[in-house]
Amino acid sequence: MRKILLLSGLVALAAPLAAAQPISGKWLTDDGKGVVEIAPCGAHLCGRITRLLVKAGANPTDRNNPDPALRTRPLVGLNILSGFRDTGGAWEGTIYSPERGRSFRSVVKRNADGSLAVKGCMGPICQTQRWTPSR
Repeated sequence: MRKILLLSGLVALAAPLAAAQPISGKWLTDDGKGVVEIAPCGAHLCGRITRLLVKAGANPTDRNNPDPALRTRPLVGLNILSGFRDTGGAWEGTIYSPERGRSFRSVVKRNADGSLAVKGCMGPICQTQRWTPSR
């Protein structure tokens, strides 16, 4: 029995840890309204809006934010993904929705076709979007 436990422990130590596929780069959001650039920020990954692709006024702002002091922040440059860390097969962090003015727990994975599955969850209820590579 000891030999089996010892052998199991050695196999577990020798097995490489799974790593999530890289997600850094520029991504077109599911609704086609903007481009988000994902890049390292400190020890984690973050994503900020780099471009809006719809006419939303001269200077669209974070008008739905529950904090009145933040409602005048421009959307371009706004960090919407924060604290994403590799959890072995996926990236987990927080996503902010400027349309809803709320942050959600999020999981991001690279799909086989090269797109991203971006899931936002509020409790047990989740919604997944498909983001595609952008230039």
